[in-house]
Amino acid sequence: MVVCGLACWRCRWLLPLLLGLAIIMGIIALAGRGWLESESEPYVQQASLWESCTRGEEDLNWSCESLMDYGWGRAAAATYLVGFVILVICFALAVIAFSIEILRFNFVRGIGGLLFVVAAFQIIGLVIYPVKFTEEIPLTGDNMFSWAYGFGWASTVVVIGCAFFFCCLPNWEDEVLGNIKPSCYYSSPERAPYLN
Repeated sequence: MVVCGLACWRCRWLLPLLLGLAIIMGIIALAGRGWLESESEPYVQQASLWESCTRGEEDLNWSCESLMDYGWGRAAAATYLVGFVILVICFALAVIAFSIEILRFNFVRGIGGLLFVVAAFQIIGLVIYPVKFTEEIPLTGDNMFSWAYGFGWASTVVVIGCAFFFCCLPNWEDEVLGNIKPSCYYSSPERAPYLN
């Protein structure tokens, strides 16, 4: 029977896999047009990280304005994008770190530190966007922050979790490298007479 915990050498690809998942969710957040949407019909408001679009109730064409014309729009996009780029770098470093036979645990802890930086940048972008958007963009009807904005937060939550694991992984260095023999527990016949 093979027992595989979070610190097991055979399971070393779990953390890079989670970082890859965070990258996919980050791409969806960056490319998605569902950061803000109308809550119900008629759907007259739609926004992404990059632009805000509106239309009349009877109109089929969207009228869009770039959020890059606003300082806060550039700040939100830049901070989230910088966090995403550092995340991609961390993913590459994690693949390299777990590919080599002799795992450098200080290197792994450094990746964890970078992931906290990623989370900080992404959180700043995800907080600036809704606060300033609702203050400076006139909203039409009932609106909600939608699926693409949710993918941005999901990516950030996965990054925070991975950061903790990367930082704590060196505490299990011997278990990961297989330097500890498994311990077996048994009872002697004197201590367990009911087993006879």
